[in-house]
Amino acid sequence: MPTRIDVVLPCLDEAAALPGVLAGLPPGYRAIVVDNGSRDGSPEVAARHGALVVREPRRGYGAAVHAGLEAADAELVAVLDADGSFDPTELPVLVAPVAGGTADLTVGRRRPVRAGVWPWHARAGTALVAALLRRRGVPLRDLSPIRVARRDALLALGVADRAFGYPLELLIRAAAAGWRIREFDVRYAPRAAGTRSKVSGSVRGTLRATRDFAGVLRSVR
Repeated sequence: MPTRIDVVLPCLDEAAALPGVLAGLPPGYRAIVVDNGSRDGSPEVAARHGALVVREPRRGYGAAVHAGLEAADAELVAVLDADGSFDPTELPVLVAPVAGGTADLTVGRRRPVRAGVWPWHARAGTALVAALLRRRGVPLRDLSPIRVARRDALLALGVADRAFGYPLELLIRAAAAGWRIREFDVRYAPRAAGTRSKVSGSVRGTLRATRDFAGVLRSVR
């Protein structure tokens, strides 16, 4: 097992969630909080709680994740939302197969802890895109924003999308490259009070993400 895992946390106005998320990281997991234009003091909160803070002025989920990967220097890198909806203590379950050489990419399949956590429009959009992915040979039921892979391999894939289409392009390119992809159930809880999802928090956000996904499906083969 590597001595350290870098955890990239793309962040936009997550000050209310960051203390709990950062405190929950297991020993040996270093937080890299990539601030994507927060106005609520998120970078300062992250720094006070021991995270390496990277500022990415270009807005977009993919831009933030890519900036975090470039800032990381650990062999293995995890990506985790900074909103408190995922339990950081579950990361070792995803790390173990990659560290042990039985998987090249592990991802979480969201299992809501109670009704109402995952809005119907977000769940329906995810199910549709996941079905399209399976037709391309990507063996997943979710496009969850929690995943683990080797840093150098991730960068070598050449993922170009810098918006919501980033994880979809990553999965398509990984499958095309012959990566062994494994999916594990992870708990999916309500976001921390005082934060709001940029995707599932509104129908508009879900439609915007679906638009980005459709663009990736058309352009990436």
